[in-house]
Amino acid sequence: MSTPTNETVNDMRDSQRRPMTLTQKILAQHAVSLPRPWVQAGDMLRVRVDWTIASELAWNGMDRTYSLLGRPQIANPDRFYLALDHTVDPVTLAKDARTLKLANLSRAFAKEAGIRHFYDANVTIMHTRFYRDLVQPGEVVLGADSHTSSHGGMGAFAVGLGGADVTAAMVLGQTWIEVPEAIAVDYEGELPFGLGSKDVILKTLGALGRNTVAMERSVEYRGEAARRFTTDMRFTICNMTAEFGGLNGIFEANEPVAEWLARRRRGYNDAARYFRADEDAPYVAHYPIDLANLAPQVAKPFSPDNVFAVDELPGQPLDGVFIGACNTTEEELALAALVLDVALNDGATPKEMESGRRIVVPGDLLIADHFKQMGLWEIYERAGFTVDPPGCSMCLGIASRKAGKGEVWLSSQNRNFENRMGEGSLAWLASGATVAASALDMHVADPRALLARVDRDRLASILQRTRITRRVPEITISEPVMNVVPQEASHTARAAAGGSAIRARVQRFGDAVDTDAIIPGEFCHLTDLGELGAKAFHYVRPEFAERAKQGATIVVAGEGWGSGSSREHAVWALQGAGIQAIIAKSYAFIHKRNLVNEALPYLVIRDPAFYALAEEGTELDVDLASGTVTHVPTGRTFQAQVPTPMIQALTAEGGLVAAVQRHGKDVFTALSA
Repeated sequence: MSTPTNETVNDMRDSQRRPMTLTQKILAQHAVSLPRPWVQAGDMLRVRVDWTIASELAWNGMDRTYSLLGRPQIANPDRFYLALDHTVDPVTLAKDARTLKLANLSRAFAKEAGIRHFYDANVTIMHTRFYRDLVQPGEVVLGADSHTSSHGGMGAFAVGLGGADVTAAMVLGQTWIEVPEAIAVDYEGELPFGLGSKDVILKTLGALGRNTVAMERSVEYRGEAARRFTTDMRFTICNMTAEFGGLNGIFEANEPVAEWLARRRRGYNDAARYFRADEDAPYVAHYPIDLANLAPQVAKPFSPDNVFAVDELPGQPLDGVFIGACNTTEEELALAALVLDVALNDGATPKEMESGRRIVVPGDLLIADHFKQMGLWEIYERAGFTVDPPGCSMCLGIASRKAGKGEVWLSSQNRNFENRMGEGSLAWLASGATVAASALDMHVADPRALLARVDRDRLASILQRTRITRRVPEITISEPVMNVVPQEASHTARAAAGGSAIRARVQRFGDAVDTDAIIPGEFCHLTDLGELGAKAFHYVRPEFAERAKQGATIVVAGEGWGSGSSREHAVWALQGAGIQAIIAKSYAFIHKRNLVNEALPYLVIRDPAFYALAEEGTELDVDLASGTVTHVPTGRTFQAQVPTPMIQALTAEGGLVAAVQRHGKDVFTALSA
């Protein structure tokens, strides 16, 4: 009997392959080993990481983790990207000691580690330069920022995680991932000129809801219309997948992406891999969105899915307007300038306002220099705008630019949570074009009449789309090359680390409690757990820490606990306040991983009867080892969902840092054994 050749074995494995989504193919390509020639939802994988990225605000926490790990050599100094953007502007750098500390901490690390891609204050918004210059289709990108999802616009698997996860990947060159379920959003119809990616993603959020169908899932943007989207449009849509609730957002890289890669200053990179989802890929559901008759969209506070057509909101007065933030691309900035130009040429004049009520911020100094050459900043200035250097600015409200209490600002940013632009602020979200149309009279206005008269040839010239500067390479569709090593799965449960019995009272919360509420961004310069705990729920429930001191150390919440930012400071604040466990119906993916990494116990209970009983101040008994929760007044017991073996393993180790300290570079092998 003949022995099968390697070629025969590979053919047999190919015939056994099952259909995969785009995300699954990228993860299969990067898996260290697989038990079979495909991946599916629920698989726990060790994957190689191509890039880790961070900002100075994230590095503050990451540096703490890095020190706990002994500050080892990082896996590849050329593949860690660090940009100073969240807290920095000329005012804060000159006057705010906290900002200067964050900047200097990042600068010192960049020098210590010899990283190649370090961008100092106000050179770029972290996602802008990385997307435009570096990320490739088919790569795996981990970022210590929830909007790392942006880079799925270039056909990469890009996910925001907490600082501990990103630090470990930076050091090890690997991470672990549970393969997510996937949904397909199918865009159809011809998008009217001037309506862009912000309108598209706001329409999607309004139609499908935040933290609903996308929750903890991969969102693959598909359809005939999507294939025509520019790379800038894809960036913004994937960026706001974080607001949608998705783990990652991704487009199949096609000709527009290849053209962009060919135009990069460093030229085309042959490392790009153009994967395609299989025709019968296992999507949980398809959600069609028709763009043919789309109107400009506006999201009112305090959720990005609280969406209305602009003509439903006529004449809403505004205290300020902002065009900027990481999701506002060169394309959106340019179109907004031309909308203003049409209005000014019609004789419109900007309403008298105090300085700093109209702000525009480019995503990168290269964009800023180009716009200066093209005369666009002059248009903005004639319209009463102040042009600031690249940075997060008003979007985060923790640098020098902030909205005041009760002020209504129309912004092209991505989040409109409570206090997002400053304490007591009211953020309304819209496209750059809608913000521009509203900026002169300072009332919400429909931009379509102005958009109809924008010079399209001029816009194409500004965006350098009148000609291709390099030959566009022919796209070769790839299939993942997988390292298949058959093995027996292990499902042995491990006991929780430390004490497993908790008796305490409840602090009760509702649905979609975001990390901005748990710990506002202005306190993320802190790393001491006690100091963070004192600021937990600073604006929305200032008595939280005191109630925890009095014995209310169990949090009970609804759906989507911990949505929003990737900041692990939210977990540290809970720990610093003395919280012993969290019980919720569901958790945002990044925050859930942060809870695991920092060894703060969490349980998932879906039974409505539990939530009917677990009111504010109720006493509960929690047995972490068995996952049972007892309502003390009635004696009724409820069973939590069993965590995955990897989560059990990390919990048993006492968190990610403890696991890496114990196992070193073999940590993910040991944890998955």
